[in-house]
Order: sequence, then C-alpha cells, then structure tokens
Amino acid sequence: MKLQSLKSSLMIIMLSLGLLSSSVWAVKGIAFVHGTGANDDALNDYWNPSVISKIADGRPHTVINCEFTEYAWKDGAAGCLAGQLESFIQSKNIDNLVILTHSHGGNVMRWILSNPTWDSRYPAIINVTTKVTAIAASSLGTPLANAVIDGNVFESILGWILGYKSDAVRMQQTSWMANYNQNWLLGTAGRPSLPVYFQSVIGSDVDSSPFDGDSYCGGYPYQLGLEVTQNWLDDCSDGFLECSSQAGAGVVWFYDKSKTKGREPLSHHQSRRDCFNLSNILKNNI
Repeated sequence: MKLQSLKSSLMIIMLSLGLLSSSVWAVKGIAFVHGTGANDDALNDYWNPSVISKIADGRPHTVINCEFTEYAWKDGAAGCLAGQLESFIQSKNIDNLVILTHSHGGNVMRWILSNPTWDSRYPAIINVTTKVTAIAASSLGTPLANAVIDGNVFESILGWILGYKSDAVRMQQTSWMANYNQNWLLGTAGRPSLPVYFQSVIGSDVDSSPFDGDSYCGGYPYQLGLEVTQNWLDDCSDGFLECSSQAGAGVVWFYDKSKTKGREPLSHHQSRRDCFNLSNILKNNI
C-alpha cells in the first residue's frame, strides 16, 4: 500500500515538474511587419525605436525588413517575411508569436496564413502564431492605388507613403484586391476564416489644423498630405485607406477614437507612431 502511495506521489511530482518546465520554457515573441516599400532599416525608417521598445516591453521581438514593393507571394515579400519569422522563432525558441502589421503588411501576412502549402516554412509559422493585430490594413485595397496606377496627380502626392507604380501598389488596387480576396486570401466576407486570430485597428480621420497640437504628432507635413488625399476617400478614412478596407478582414478590434487618449483619430502615418497612447494600448493587448 505504501509502495503504491509512493509511486503515486512520484508520478504527481514528475507531472508537476513537467508542467512547470513547459511554463518556464514557453516564450512569447513579437514581430513587427512594415507596410508598402523596401526596407533595410524599418526600425528607424518605418516605425520608430521608441514605439517598438514601448510595445515590446522587454519581450523578445523582431522588426521585419523586406521588399514589400513586390506582389505579396513573391520571394522578396512573403518569402522574405517567412524567412525572417522562421529565423526569429528558431533562434529565440518562440512558441507563442504575436504579429503586428501595418498597412500592406497585413496583406502579406494574410498570404502566408491563407496559403500554407505554398511554402514549406508557412505551417510552422502558422502553428506558433496566436494573434495578428493589423493596424490600418489595406485589406480591400484603396482608390488611391487606382489613381497612382492611372498616372494622375496622386502619383506625385503619394510617393512618400504609398510608393510609385510598384507591384505592391498595383496589387492594392480595389478591383485587384477583390480578386485576391475572392480566390487567394482568407478572412474577408463570404470567405473561410483565417487559421489565426486576426484583429484590425482602424484609423478614421485626419486632423491637420495648425492650431491643434495633436496634428503635430508624428510630423505635421504628413498630416497635410493625408488631409489632401482624404478628399478622394470616404468620410471615414485615415487619409490613405477607407475604414471599410481596414475593417475588411478578420474582426474589428477598435476604431481609433474608441480607445485613444482624448478620443483622437489616427491618420495612416500616426498609426505607426506613439500617438494618443496607441503604443500602450497595443502593449497591453499583447
């Protein structure tokens, strides 16, 4: 009887140690995925070191640098993203990956999530990813991409935020995104759900009054440019993307004013900066 009791006690201890070991070695990591453009130093050129540091809050993290001037499925885009995510996961033993994307980065990430058989690296990335937070995602494209490809005045106005006639811009035309969403990408209306929780943060307006200090967060010239482009979009837009596009995939987490400090809107540029307590909101959600 005593021997049986001893065996039971040892079994309980071993199970407890096993659970403790799993808990100790579980590692949560964060990946920051930039939007349209080619980046060698997205930490400084696309995001901002203070933003990344505040959101990561000491957790293991990586800032992606890829050629998001290409179509989402190309080696320089999804291939590059998969390679850098794989390296991060393996080097840091990540088994709980949270991904923050901005703008077109959400489309590239959705390509990986939607097409697990396209690349042998995709399944392992999907298996450890627990959540994607898509900030100002161009899930349904933007009329401004249509305008850039058509070669009108928007090409010069939007060069600093969208890029010129790259394949990534071509992909973000509204009719093209409708085709991709219908045939290749998951998570939009009428399509199967994504295999990973995909939540959207939506910017709804642009403030550019020179007499309003909030207009200067992230840089006043950006606000002026986005105020101009907003005139060609729905009333609800961040100056680059209409709210309907940002809300087009996954589930809506929040519209800017519902959570930001002072109920301030987030322009497309401000949503990658530490404006109106956004960094803390994102950090606390992780």
